Amino acid sequence: MKLFPKVLLGMVAACFAVGASAQALTGTLKKIKDSGTITIGTRDASIPFSYNDDKQQTVGYAMDICMKAVDAVKAELKMPNLKVVLNPVTSATRIPLIANGTIDLECGSTTNNLDRQKQVAFTNTYFLTANRYVAKKSSNIKTLADLKGKTVVSTSGTTNIKWLTEENGKQNLGMNILPAKDHAEAFLMVETDRAVAFFMDDILLYSLVASAKTPADFAVGTEAYSVEPYGAMMPKDDPDFAKVINTATASLYKSGQINAIYAKWFQAAIPPKGINLNVPESPQLKAAFANPTNSGDPAAYK
Repeated sequence: MKLFPKVLLGMVAACFAVGASAQALTGTLKKIKDSGTITIGTRDASIPFSYNDDKQQTVGYAMDICMKAVDAVKAELKMPNLKVVLNPVTSATRIPLIANGTIDLECGSTTNNLDRQKQVAFTNTYFLTANRYVAKKSSNIKTLADLKGKTVVSTSGTTNIKWLTEENGKQNLGMNILPAKDHAEAFLMVETDRAVAFFMDDILLYSLVASAKTPADFAVGTEAYSVEPYGAMMPKDDPDFAKVINTATASLYKSGQINAIYAKWFQAAIPPKGINLNVPESPQLKAAFANPTNSGDPAAYK
């Protein structure tokens, strides 16, 4: 009879262990496990981060990094055949679709900042850029002051248009600011003289200029207005999912494997036109790879 309490306690402990195991998965990981699907938010024109090539396949630097993170999710869940669904997003829809659970990971050219961290979480930073403008050389624009009273454009839902609107008011520049649905439309507005300048992250501007019919017609401004760290967005307050993703990205960066991915997209010919952007890794980005961080504070990258 003395053995019975011990046996009973053992059975109770086993039940608790089974219960704990069954409840181990939470949040996004459980959602992915239950559905058998992970949904990735993609862009169609954020060259070279996430865009559609001439075969309408979504490719890019951010996509390559995110697929490494997806591999880590497959390993964590022991689901090698996990289905990957690509869901196109825009600058305006990307945050709401992460926040409402439609997509699990957004892979593009999204700036990580403290304001956005109130709504979503970010992976370790994979690129650093700056807010600048592109204009036709013939317009002879050299500084922000030269745009006083002129029509300019930026992409709706971006940090760039927010900054531009605030600065327009602060400096009483009287610019007419037009919102574009995406980067391609915004650049086209400058090409067709509907706007004098397009404000956006400089790497995206360089990409658009390189892909233009007459690249020599355009110049990217020398003034840098802000530092912009890029990362992939994830659902907020989901530490288990974030741990899997950020462990994978940190390993990718610190191992040096990221350098080959970077060179593939920034220092070699890329589809669809075979253009080489020829943008080397900056010292600040190298430091971010050596010591991975998902900080949204620009000062962390100086």
